[in-house]
Amino acid sequence: MKTAIFHDYFGAIGGGEKVVVTLAEVLGADIITTDVDAVEKMDMSVPVISLGKTIKFPPLKQISATRSFSSCDLSDDYDFFIFTGNWSHYAAHCHHPNLWYCYTPVRAFYDLYDTFLRRQDPVTRQAFRLWAGVHRRLDQRSVRQVDRIVAISETTRQRIRAYHQRESDLIYPPVDTAKFSCREYGDFWLSVNRLYPEKRIELQIEAFRRMPEERLIIVGGYAAGDHAATYAGRIQDNLPPNVEVRGEVPEADLLDLYSRCRGLVCTAMDEDFGLTPVEAMASGKPVVAVDEGGFRETVTPETGVLVEADVANIRDAVLAVSKDPEEYREACLARAALFDISRFSTSIRELVAESLMQTEDKST
Repeated sequence: MKTAIFHDYFGAIGGGEKVVVTLAEVLGADIITTDVDAVEKMDMSVPVISLGKTIKFPPLKQISATRSFSSCDLSDDYDFFIFTGNWSHYAAHCHHPNLWYCYTPVRAFYDLYDTFLRRQDPVTRQAFRLWAGVHRRLDQRSVRQVDRIVAISETTRQRIRAYHQRESDLIYPPVDTAKFSCREYGDFWLSVNRLYPEKRIELQIEAFRRMPEERLIIVGGYAAGDHAATYAGRIQDNLPPNVEVRGEVPEADLLDLYSRCRGLVCTAMDEDFGLTPVEAMASGKPVVAVDEGGFRETVTPETGVLVEADVANIRDAVLAVSKDPEEYREACLARAALFDISRFSTSIRELVAESLMQTEDKST
């Protein structure tokens, strides 16, 4: 059986890109995408086919990706189709049988619509309203062409139910726990995320500004044509001396940072799932995360601390955990094992086989 996985674009390295590569490796699938800028930065051996580059200016980037997927037709080349991301499911209308491994319904159209709207200046606000209003309806119509939806978390599952009135299966994203190790509990904390406003990295920076005795290393970048360039520049202005922003780093360097940090800090707004806490736990490291979204599904009192999303609470939690981060080690390793790639591999293969069987039953 030949499987194709449609993914929005590889503009930056994030959890979504890591998951789609693992998904392709598990299923022996090809990846169909648009931009491939980040492919060469990733450790991957699966075929990647580009439908063409997007226009690097929001929302033209998103619109051009939508157009590329909606106009392509690879239905004769593959037996099964999987969509990931926000825009690739526009290929669903002519690619069956299929499923959508849904990271989240488009947050700018639904749960974060008001947040995105407030960020616009008076000139762009009306344009954003028009784009979101029209494309929200197109998004709804396209999702109706999806045969089956699989959510990455209970948080995402609830959003799918609320915004698409569809039920979904649940398969947590995978982490290859064998790649991670714990060398030491060093002299720095780690933050791994795209440099996007929804990640609220400014909370981390201000918390560590109040803890000059603690260090923070921030890893991550952003893709051209997204809404993040201004934000990424702003958070790097006037950094305290104990905070360093390294941008995107090779996987080997990231694994090394995980192995040597004291713990991980996560502040994303109502995160869909969040791979980074599991990656940190696979390294035996505790997590300080905001008490929202997918973090509630991974972080437990034995593996870290969930706090309100404000500077004082984050500071207090980091200081408390820093006293003895090693006490969390065994619980972190055990928790991470629940999200290991072996479990994901079994679950996704069984679900694909079941989906194919259901399709064959309907055709007979």
